[in-house]
Amino acid sequence: MILETILVLAPFFAVMIILALISGTIMSGWNFSAKAFAFKANKLDPIKGMGRVFGWKGLVEMLKSFAKFLLVAIVATILLKSQANELIGLGGEALPQALSHMSSILRWDFLIVSAALLLVVAVDIPFQLWEHQRQLKMTKQEIKEEGKQTEGSPEVKGRQRRIQMEMAQQRMMEAVPEADVVITNPTHYAIALKYDSGKMAAPQLVAKGSDLVATQIRVLAKEHDIPIVSAPPLARAIFYSTKLEQAIPEGLYRAVAQILAYIFQLKQSEGYAQPSPSTFNDLPIPDELRRDK
Repeated sequence: MILETILVLAPFFAVMIILALISGTIMSGWNFSAKAFAFKANKLDPIKGMGRVFGWKGLVEMLKSFAKFLLVAIVATILLKSQANELIGLGGEALPQALSHMSSILRWDFLIVSAALLLVVAVDIPFQLWEHQRQLKMTKQEIKEEGKQTEGSPEVKGRQRRIQMEMAQQRMMEAVPEADVVITNPTHYAIALKYDSGKMAAPQLVAKGSDLVATQIRVLAKEHDIPIVSAPPLARAIFYSTKLEQAIPEGLYRAVAQILAYIFQLKQSEGYAQPSPSTFNDLPIPDELRRDK
């Protein structure tokens, strides 16, 4: 009779096992690992064990377990009180009928208690999802460390920027010997222009700098016989309005044309040599491109 009772209850237990597997798969996916069966000595560490029990997570799990126990106890108590006469009456029945009757009672009680646990599930699943998302979030320090790993530390990025600036400045200096003219402030700014009527629609800025860089541009220009002219308003206007390897603004065409015409006339004359720095003060420069300093 006991074997028959087990066989009767077996389908219900099988259903519960299947539902447990399905619910776990829905929550976190199918993840079977033999490592879970392996012996882990740290699991026997009493200090870590106490930390798990008395920590925040351990307290929450304890409260959840107590709530489940309390809910099941209340439902079971109500069921037992409502079925007290029926349970006592089992003693007056024949053994086969009593076992069959008892199996029926157990089935219904099992289903009712399981249904009561749905209340726990309704609260526990959202909490588990929230806790999982909270654990996935990184602290500000973790985000900073990850940024250093993916993008590099500020020190490394600063060094890279310095190297890039040095390389760009080196390329700019290498372009100075190819310029047609260097226009200066005369001391604070220096810009180098190149114009090829067959390839360019307008003169292009190949180098520019202030203070020390301006001095280096003037030195290179003298070494390679590049004409140097002093035109402070024009030098400032081009310095602030034009980027490297770009054409000058249309408003400065006339002013630059006057300087280039002067340079080309000098080069066409016999016995050309680099002239001493010439000064151009009255060049047509639009007000929107002028810079006083």
